[in-house]
Amino acid sequence: MKDLIGSHDLLFVTLDTLRYDVAAELIATGRTPNLARALPDGWQRRHSPASFTYAAHQAFFAGFLPTPTTPGPHPRLFAAAFPGSESTADETWVFDAPDVVTALAAAGYHTVCVGGVGFFNRKPPLGAVLPGLFAEAHWEPEFGVAAPGCFEAQLDRIATVVPAVPAERPLFLFVNVAAMHQPNRHYLPGADRDSRDSHAAALEYVDRHIGRLFALASSRDRPCLVVLCADHGTAYGEEGHSGHRLGHEVVWTVPYAQFVLEPGDWGKPGDWE
Repeated sequence: MKDLIGSHDLLFVTLDTLRYDVAAELIATGRTPNLARALPDGWQRRHSPASFTYAAHQAFFAGFLPTPTTPGPHPRLFAAAFPGSESTADETWVFDAPDVVTALAAAGYHTVCVGGVGFFNRKPPLGAVLPGLFAEAHWEPEFGVAAPGCFEAQLDRIATVVPAVPAERPLFLFVNVAAMHQPNRHYLPGADRDSRDSHAAALEYVDRHIGRLFALASSRDRPCLVVLCADHGTAYGEEGHSGHRLGHEVVWTVPYAQFVLEPGDWGKPGDWE
């Protein structure tokens, strides 16, 4: 990771509330073909550092991305410097800042947040904390959990943001995708309640449009490191549990992937509109 800072753009996407079992099932059965193209080896099974959005993202930005479920320690991609870290290795980018957003800005990156769920709505003070780390932050109700076209609206905004960044300056783009979060019943025709099936339908919706995000991220004249994961999962009745912010396997276990996009890998962004 430390060798990529400055030469590569960075795209960090959190697929909010996406369960690992649903993500793995859909990619294995061909229901998410664009994600299958991006992830030929499928999703990694990992554990989130937290069970809800705010806590998970605070950990992520400090360098604690979802951890592999096999015994560790596991070297981290990036980490805030502190004594005694057992997961900081030679390849880890270690920064002297409280969060990676601040550190990347100091390294010359233009930092952009395109939020989704309510923790990125800057109207209440709590919702201003995470987007407040970035030089540029965007949130609209159309990006949020109640909007069936939320991901498309985010992509429309990103299509205006990316071309405005000077070519000589690297870009750190963070996107929080809200579609899988409840309510998601609107993605499953005829559904009158949220369920594992409507959660899966929401991921299919995201897959139909995620190629445009990858095309936008690879539209600049530099390679782009992509980190793609969920912040936590959610329960739909397992052992009587519903929702998240609770310690259940379907909440803690999340899908994770990282890969590099080369310029033009996904064609022109307009091809996906």
